[in-house]
Amino acid sequence: MESNEVLERLPRHLMSLVIEQPYNDYTAQDHAVWRYVMRQNVRYLPHVAHSSYLDGLKRTGISIDRIPHMYGMNRILSEIGWAAVAVDGFIPPSAFMEFQAYNVLVIAADIRPVDQIQYTPAPDIIHEAAGHAPIIADPVYAAYLRDFGKIGTQAFSSVYDQQIYEAIRHLSILKADPYSTPDSIEVAEAYLERLTKLSSGPSEMSLLRNLHWWTVEYGLIGELNAPRIYGAGLLSSIGESYSCLQDQVKKIPYSLEAQNYNFDITTRQPQLFVTPDFETLTSVLTEFEGQMALRKGGLNGILKAINSGSVATVTYTSGIQVSGIVTKVFNLDSQPSYISIQGPAMLGFNNQQLPGHGVDYHKDGFGSPVGFLKNVATPLEFLNADNLSELGLLKDNLLQLEFESGIIVSGKLESLLSKHGKTILISLSDCYVKFGNTLLFEPSWGIYDMAVGSGIISCHSGAFDPDSYRFQFPVPEEKTHKIQYDTKAQQLHSHYQTIRDLRENGGDMQILQSVFDQIESNHSNDWLLPLEMHELLEMDGELPQLSDNILRHLKKKAIEDESLLKLIQDGLAVEKSSVSSEVSES
Repeated sequence: MESNEVLERLPRHLMSLVIEQPYNDYTAQDHAVWRYVMRQNVRYLPHVAHSSYLDGLKRTGISIDRIPHMYGMNRILSEIGWAAVAVDGFIPPSAFMEFQAYNVLVIAADIRPVDQIQYTPAPDIIHEAAGHAPIIADPVYAAYLRDFGKIGTQAFSSVYDQQIYEAIRHLSILKADPYSTPDSIEVAEAYLERLTKLSSGPSEMSLLRNLHWWTVEYGLIGELNAPRIYGAGLLSSIGESYSCLQDQVKKIPYSLEAQNYNFDITTRQPQLFVTPDFETLTSVLTEFEGQMALRKGGLNGILKAINSGSVATVTYTSGIQVSGIVTKVFNLDSQPSYISIQGPAMLGFNNQQLPGHGVDYHKDGFGSPVGFLKNVATPLEFLNADNLSELGLLKDNLLQLEFESGIIVSGKLESLLSKHGKTILISLSDCYVKFGNTLLFEPSWGIYDMAVGSGIISCHSGAFDPDSYRFQFPVPEEKTHKIQYDTKAQQLHSHYQTIRDLRENGGDMQILQSVFDQIESNHSNDWLLPLEMHELLEMDGELPQLSDNILRHLKKKAIEDESLLKLIQDGLAVEKSSVSSEVSES
């Protein structure tokens, strides 16, 4: 993978999801699929897409005739402050968001098969490179993507979300594989449907993913009755980029309400949202951020952290941060009074680990009270030296701190740590922490480090410093299916290569007769290669009889298979404009 300064800033915990683009594995048919879709896009999208799309294609260095190489893309993307990496299909939503926060496009390395050329249920390089990349050339939209990623990185998922992600990934892998059996797809669909009925309520991430879907993936922009396309899912689907603008697809003004509209990633969408401009996207995103635990904290935020079942960060009013897997919270009058973390924990301030308080030291967990001391009106973090002395908070003193919640902390003071005029951490030896008859800490466990804070002002997903926490995204166990082509398919691909070589390098056109004979005899279901052959003949002006025979073959296929009618018609329309352009230039 060729690096640039953007990629060099990526944290190491994201790199486990990055793969080398398997460029040499793309077949000549794959390149033909790319070429067909991109030529259709260039012909049609200027009439319906946001004005920045075509300009973005040029600025991001995306080729029309062949699948782009990540090396070349990264050299050009670096000029607008972005980069691209290849991944294997769907990756966890939080990882996708974090890549985006670092100005990195995540590009699924696979490409759709020819029988899914209009729409694919799985992410592929057409969707990512031809859909997402061009629009990021618009600076306002690029800023929205980056901000979305930053917020998404801190949004809480749930254990249920992980199950849904794995089920969707599995189903998309099956649907993208032309050799999957109908029974296997039916079983996967039924399992996903059962899962969707088990939801106990949306998580922050599921709501944010809805906003992402209805903007970044399937967004429309402009006037409600005459919108243009900017969503990558629409830009990369030559079928849905047409159907989405028809009256049968309901158009709704974009607002925060879009968070409540779920979506089915494996089929076309019944409604779409229209934003008047890219600035509105940022406005709605800011509104969403205001309702997150990131901004509200409190008991509800802690409960979201517990429900996530994964690493979270809790920030106290003093500013101290605690990262780990939150498993329990005591509360008094709907306010948190004690937080417990199971397994490795880390303490920090301003997103930097406090010296000596990493996951090795707090490897067995962490727990600390929250709230006011009993009969003390000033929050503990704000007490000055005289106040602390009155409470017995002097080094080597035996002391007892009783909180309004009933939590009692007693032991010998070892140290106080302050930051920016606030006490953030109190460490005690020979310490007991009790809540009624429940023992929360005892001396044999070592030094008790008590985070100080009268409340919780923020909770968010992930560690405040993932590298120090040694966090790694788990690599999905199920890989996308690498199609094993039989001898017949390999022969067809060799014919595609022959046509590609003729188009790019010239040669004896007489070979096209034998190729067409092979198509009619052994590959009669294929329509894309005859289309490319007909274009080549029309451009060259040779073998008019063969050209007519191929055209009749294509028309017959369009009549016999209604699903091919528009594909063939659109292909011939692009061919006609190319031939006309060639004639006018000569």
